[in-house]
Amino acid sequence: MCQHESTAAPKKRIFSGIQPTGVFTLGNYIGAVRNWGKLQDEYECIYCIVDLHAITVMQGPAELRNNTMRAYALMLACGIDPQKSVAFIQSHNPNHAELSWVLSCSTMFGELSRMTQFKDKSARHADNINAGLFTYPVLMAADILAYNADLVPIGADQKQHLELARNVAVRFNQRFGDTFTVPEPYVPQNGARVMSLQDPTKKMSKSDENANACVYILDDKDTIMRKFKRAVTDSDAEVCYREGKDGINNLMTIYGCVTGKTMDEITVEFAGRGYGDFKIAVGEAVADHLAPVRNEYARLYADKAYLNECIATGSEQAYRMTRKVLSKVYRRVGFVDHK
Repeated sequence: MCQHESTAAPKKRIFSGIQPTGVFTLGNYIGAVRNWGKLQDEYECIYCIVDLHAITVMQGPAELRNNTMRAYALMLACGIDPQKSVAFIQSHNPNHAELSWVLSCSTMFGELSRMTQFKDKSARHADNINAGLFTYPVLMAADILAYNADLVPIGADQKQHLELARNVAVRFNQRFGDTFTVPEPYVPQNGARVMSLQDPTKKMSKSDENANACVYILDDKDTIMRKFKRAVTDSDAEVCYREGKDGINNLMTIYGCVTGKTMDEITVEFAGRGYGDFKIAVGEAVADHLAPVRNEYARLYADKAYLNECIATGSEQAYRMTRKVLSKVYRRVGFVDHK
C-alpha cells in the first residue's frame, strides 16, 4: 500500500433523513438537496427516507407508500449514488425504533415539551396530538446516533432537534461510558434561502396555500414559467439587489444559484430591461437547470426493479452498521446478551 493511502484520515460520516411528504421544492433543492451529490466524494454519506416520522400526522397508507417510493427515486435523481452512499427507507431498519426506546429513557420530559415543532404541529393537527408527535425528536436522535454520525445537515428549523440529540448522546456517554459520537451541525457554504414567490418575506414552503408561491423541482417548464411570471416584485423598474426589494432580491438569488452569476453580473445583464424580461429569464434558467433532474426521475421511477434492488441493498447496509451500535448500547445498559 502506498504511503499516502495508509495515512489518509477516514472520511467523516454525514447522516440526513428526508420526509416522504411530497416533491422537493426549489427552496429545498437550492438550499440543500443539490449539495447531496457533491458531499459523497468528501464524506461517508447516509441518506434515508424517514417514513416512521411521517406517520406522526395522519397518512393514507397507499399515499404514504407511493410518496415513499417517489421520494426515494427523487433522492437518486438529485445525485445520490447508491454505490457511493447508503440510501434506504427508515422503516426497513428496525434498529432505529429499538434505539429510540433506549434513548427515550435518557431524554427528559421537559426537553421534549420545549420543542417548538411539537407546539406548531399540535396547533395544526389539534385532532391528532399523539404520543409519537411528542417523542419523535428522540427517534430523530436515534436516527443520527445509530450511525455515530459526525455531521448532520440542518436548516434553522432543525437546530433544536440536533441540540437534543447532542444532549442525549452526552448524557448517555456520561452515565454508561463513551458510546456515541456527539454530532455537529453541517451548514453548506453555498446554500441559499429561497423565499416565496408571492410573499418574499417568507420562506418558500410546500404548505403555502397559494399555488403560485412555490416551485417544485418536478414542475414542467410551462408551470415554472407561469409561476415566475406571476412572482411579486415592486413598483421600481431596476433589477438590483438592495434592501426593500425583497421580491427582486429573491429572484436574483434564484437566478444566481442556477446560473452561477454574481449579483453584480445580473445587475449589468438586465440594466435598462424591465421586470418582465427578468422574470422570463429566471423561469427559463430554472426550468433548464431542473430538466436533467426531471428526466432522471422519470427514468428511475419507471424502473421499479432497480429501485427495489437499491432499497434492499441500502437497508441491509444500514442494518449492519447500526446493529453493532445497538448491541453495544444494549450491553452498556445491562441487557442480557442474546445468544
